[in-house]
Amino acid sequence: MAGVLERSYIEICGFERESVLRFRQITLNLGVGLHSGGVKYADSAGGFSYEDSGKLLSVTSNRFVHWSTSGDTVQFVEQSLDTNLLNNAVRLRIPNCLLLPGGVCIQETLNNIIILIVTSQSVHRLVLPHPTRMYRSDLVTELQMQSIFTDIGKLNLNEPAHSYVLPFAQGTQTTAPSTSAGWISHQGEALFALASPSGAITVVTLPAHDQDGLSIVIFLKQSSMMQRLAGWMPTAIRGDQSIPDLAISLAVHQLEDDTFIFALCQDHKLRMWSLKHQMCLLVTDMLEYMPAGRGEVKASPALAHKLRLFFSSSIGLCLAIYLAVPKRSQFCVLQLVASENNRYSLDHISTLFTTQETLVDFVLTATDIWAVWLDNDNQTVVKYISFEHNTTGMWNQVFVQPSPEEEVHVGEDQDPREIYLDVLFSPLRFTASAIIKALQIYKRDTERYSDLSWEELKKEVTVTLENELQGSVTEYEFCQEDYHLLQVEFWSKFYACCLQYQDVLSTPLALHISPATAMVCVLKKGFVSFLLPCFAIDHLYLSSDDYLISEEETPIAEEMSRDVLQLVHCLRMVNESLPEDMAYEMEKALEDLLSPEKVSEKVLEGLLASDNGNVIQDITNKLQDINNPIVAINMLLRELDLETDAETDSRHTGQSLRVRISLSQLYGSSVAASLICQAVCQIAMTRTLICRDLLILQQLYLRIGDNRHLLAENGSQLLQLQQDLISRCSNLLCTYHLLKQMSLTLSSSVPLDILNADLQHLSVLELSDSTTPTSRRSVLNPQTVVELFYQNVARKAIMSQIFSQQDVEGNQTMLHWPQMISSVLTLLCQFLWPSNPSFLFPECLMLNCQYTQLQEYVRLVGPWCQVNVGSYRFVLGQCYLASGEGQKALQCFQEAAAEVDKEEFLMKLTGSVEEAATTTAPRLLYYNKVLRLLEDIGLPELVIHLATLAISEAANDERIQAALWTRIFKHHLDLGHNSQAYEALTQNPDSSRQLDCLRQLVVVLCERAQLRDLVQFSFVNLHDEVVSIIESRARAVDLMTHNYYELLYAFHINRHNYRKAGTVMFEYGMRLGREVRTLRGLQKQVNCYLAALSCLRLVHPDYAWIVQPSSGAAYERPGTSPKRNYDGEFAANPVSQQIDILELKDLEKEYVLARSRLTLAQQDPPSAAIAGGASSQEMVALLVQTGLFDTALTLCQTFNLSLTPVFEGLTFKCIKLQYKGDRDQTEVWNWLAANQLPTVITTKDSSATDEAWRLLAHYLEKYPSQNAQYHRCVLNKLLSHGVPVPDWLLNAYKEVDAAALLRLYLNYDQLESAAELVLEYVDALLGKGHQYFGIARPLSATASLVWLPYTSIDQLLRNLSESQINEKNLKDKLSEYHRLVDQSSRHRLMAR
Repeated sequence: MAGVLERSYIEICGFERESVLRFRQITLNLGVGLHSGGVKYADSAGGFSYEDSGKLLSVTSNRFVHWSTSGDTVQFVEQSLDTNLLNNAVRLRIPNCLLLPGGVCIQETLNNIIILIVTSQSVHRLVLPHPTRMYRSDLVTELQMQSIFTDIGKLNLNEPAHSYVLPFAQGTQTTAPSTSAGWISHQGEALFALASPSGAITVVTLPAHDQDGLSIVIFLKQSSMMQRLAGWMPTAIRGDQSIPDLAISLAVHQLEDDTFIFALCQDHKLRMWSLKHQMCLLVTDMLEYMPAGRGEVKASPALAHKLRLFFSSSIGLCLAIYLAVPKRSQFCVLQLVASENNRYSLDHISTLFTTQETLVDFVLTATDIWAVWLDNDNQTVVKYISFEHNTTGMWNQVFVQPSPEEEVHVGEDQDPREIYLDVLFSPLRFTASAIIKALQIYKRDTERYSDLSWEELKKEVTVTLENELQGSVTEYEFCQEDYHLLQVEFWSKFYACCLQYQDVLSTPLALHISPATAMVCVLKKGFVSFLLPCFAIDHLYLSSDDYLISEEETPIAEEMSRDVLQLVHCLRMVNESLPEDMAYEMEKALEDLLSPEKVSEKVLEGLLASDNGNVIQDITNKLQDINNPIVAINMLLRELDLETDAETDSRHTGQSLRVRISLSQLYGSSVAASLICQAVCQIAMTRTLICRDLLILQQLYLRIGDNRHLLAENGSQLLQLQQDLISRCSNLLCTYHLLKQMSLTLSSSVPLDILNADLQHLSVLELSDSTTPTSRRSVLNPQTVVELFYQNVARKAIMSQIFSQQDVEGNQTMLHWPQMISSVLTLLCQFLWPSNPSFLFPECLMLNCQYTQLQEYVRLVGPWCQVNVGSYRFVLGQCYLASGEGQKALQCFQEAAAEVDKEEFLMKLTGSVEEAATTTAPRLLYYNKVLRLLEDIGLPELVIHLATLAISEAANDERIQAALWTRIFKHHLDLGHNSQAYEALTQNPDSSRQLDCLRQLVVVLCERAQLRDLVQFSFVNLHDEVVSIIESRARAVDLMTHNYYELLYAFHINRHNYRKAGTVMFEYGMRLGREVRTLRGLQKQVNCYLAALSCLRLVHPDYAWIVQPSSGAAYERPGTSPKRNYDGEFAANPVSQQIDILELKDLEKEYVLARSRLTLAQQDPPSAAIAGGASSQEMVALLVQTGLFDTALTLCQTFNLSLTPVFEGLTFKCIKLQYKGDRDQTEVWNWLAANQLPTVITTKDSSATDEAWRLLAHYLEKYPSQNAQYHRCVLNKLLSHGVPVPDWLLNAYKEVDAAALLRLYLNYDQLESAAELVLEYVDALLGKGHQYFGIARPLSATASLVWLPYTSIDQLLRNLSESQINEKNLKDKLSEYHRLVDQSSRHRLMAR
């Protein structure tokens, strides 16, 4: 398909598959009645192409309007091959006004599109805006455009400017016109020519749409002319008019200032009327151009003759007249020639004969006549012929789209429902309209299904057929065979119904040829089909025998034309002799990936075995007539092979924005996409048959050679055939089968969430070229995967390649349809060709998430394609990933790695093209991309496996190895494989990455509470790093949520480094005391100090010390940025402080203090925040205040503090209890219970006050002091508050220091108590109760010396005298004492 075209064309249907085209309904009610007699006109159609439709840079490029009429309804559809048009379908109904043949005409002015409509009772003019006026410039960037019919609903069609009722048509049947024509004059007037059954030609003129005026009616007749204004009508028309003068076909042409109306009449005569002069200028008998049988033809009136015109400035005005004569129909082409005095004549150019019977329509062009017929079997026949350069009179073929097969083959092992659904809903077969109509008939209802989507319609058909099937079953049990037959019966019935309506919709109505682009369309009842040029190889294979015999040469091989034609003839014979079951066997073999060579050999055996009609012998004889069959076969294979080495460049080099936008839209509509991709499918189907038949023919030729004793030359040819040509043909057969399958495979509609997720995963591949899926989705949905590829990727590359060497703006490039569509098809097939370097098609499927279709594509291409092998394995791996088959995907990715540096797609994937300057191996870049993909999808096991494989490839690249080991570590850690993660960490050659991994390992294991693994790892050569990491983490994170200190403690304990462990726990405790002043924090602090003590006690006493951790800079994390001052300068480093050494006793003190804080917090939780930072002295006060006297006393003893605050505090509490009583028993008993009493009094008389005094007495007894200072402070406290001193306390203090007690009494003015104390004390000295005052021996001559506190006593006496208290007893007692002292003293002196 190297651009070699033949003269024939092939028909491709352009119908929409998804749903019925939605027409806007407009009804124009003129209030006229129906003609009596039931006049009916045949359905008709026509088309209009814009004048600039062939210009690339025009808004109207490749844009046209087609219409069809039926009864009183006309349908308009505007279509564009470049852009999808919105609101482009209108159905106009004019009740009781039947559309005439030729009754629709569309003409173009600078600002408007004007539609002229002629009915049996009215004429109409619709004025619509020109597309160029709907947009401000030709630079249109929208993906969709508004049609000219968008605002047609705003027109008031009943206005005189738009509608005019024919006054002479409101009567009987005889007044109904037979045919018509319409046109716009140079002055903008709308003119309508109607052929009256009476023989006159009526011309109705409406004033220009933007001018006021009256409608004018003119009657043209041979004998006279009459004219009237609208509203006046004569009762009769005089003159000699006969029925043979009735015009059966009208045509109009404007020439300078005159308008010529050509009328082909029933008397076989052509008449030319001048509208300006209102007279007939020319009458020609068309029978004169018939070679024979004129008399017979003349006797019968002409009913089916047709007239067409063509005008060009180069050749002038040409007329083509079709004379419908049974079995002798002919076309006459005449040229109008003007002479002097306004005399005209017709020159005969050509007469062309045809054997076809029923002409539907024909079109005259500058060189050709195109015609469409219906044959005797009601099948469409389209042909064309050159009327100037045709010597043989042979019409050129158009291979029309065949009807869907009448019967569907269903195997015994196949599900009928699936088979029939595949046929009904696959491309190229049925329109949605046919299926919907069949469904309505089958269900016997009138429900509308036009709004159903393609999938919903498919479901509706399935449900309907299944319900019908179930409703017909009367037995409860069915054998499998009977049920299978019943299914086939129901489905075949519905299929026949669809087939019937599809045939009706396929009925041709007209031909339309665009003058600007030479695009030929066949307008049918239900859709439009397009004619595409046929390539030479397809032309030869599809041509009938008559045409093939008439071929003298072929552009495939001009020197070997005869041999090639003979070879193709043999191929056709093979095709005709191949039974249906063998053809199906070949098809199934290709689908099942069996060897085509072996299957073709088997098929040949079957043909030889069943050759009853000696067909194979005839083929053999024909084959032997070929002079050089090997060369001919080679030429055919070369023509079939689309492999190319040319690199495609899709860049728009040096083109303006306007040109690039136009190229981006060219052939971009859904209609064009469907049309082009159906053409690819048709080509692939035809060439699959060619390759199949050629393969069988080669096997036959090989068999012929084996049965002969050949010369050496022939032997070498057979060897070439066996070793080269057969395998090439086999590969071509597989390739075209692949193209055919992809052209018939529908794309999947991917849910948006899944699409976004898949695209997110694919984004890591960084395939940022034009293959990236766009948001532009075809209106045609579902579309085939080839359409998807064409729309998203191929079209842009194709247009760039076609126009890359052209000056588009300077030359005003014309879009010649045959050339353009042939180039597009050739390039698209080359892009799809799997043996070409381009990998755009599979890449597009992958990026559009068409994984099922891509998997099937790779399956079909795998066994025989040796190009892009690695790329196919990669995209297959992507398919497996999408379906959740990770292990299969990994296997594919590994297999693809071998081709990374050889294939363009994989090189683009790895970025090795851009990174050619780097030293990294392409395979390592590939592994990196795949690893990123697997990571993004979330398959850590596969990442580990592939990364391990990649490490062996990166033996000499430490940087890559480090990255791979880091990946392995990360995913092992994520999976909980702690040992494997540690092993990967130790293997990492990069120390910085190793440190990062180590840090991550520590953090993650701590978060997972898997500390045993972390502590037990050996960390060879990484011990200090581990400690540093844990320390930095410990000092950086919250103490209460992470346990890094405890981890570090366990780490050191596990390695018997007890002093380090003690240091860690002491630092932990210090920070807890500073940062976490809560009950829980205090508990942890106590435990930390206790653990630190335990650690140091395990160390030798000489080493049982630690360095006190300092605050501030010591806690700065490593790697933090340097601090700055207010001026932005770097702050000076703090001066190093003196190092403090803590010994075991120091830790014990800290432990006791912490324990005291905890005890306080447990007793009084709100005080925890205060106690956390309190010193030992402050803690004593807090403990005393709370009533924790035992703890306070312990703390005082530990820190060598005075116990006085404790005794004063307890005394004060006793005083409060003494006065307030036992009202708040709970609180009192709580703090009493927190202190340990020596004995427990269980008597009922014991109260909290008593217990408090007992506790005080116990403490005074337990903690003796020098000179009983604690007793003194207690007494001092009691006396200061005026509380009576308990006897036990007085007795205890009297025994220790009675003089001090006396002084206390005096200090607090307790004179009576003081006097009583002196009396008792004197008695004690004198021997009465001396033991109560601690006096060993009373006063005597032999006893030790005794004394009295005379100063205090004198002070007492003075105070007594001043207070007027009787001091006589005291003085008497003192006098007696003095006397005895004197006596004793004398005795002692005497004793000396």
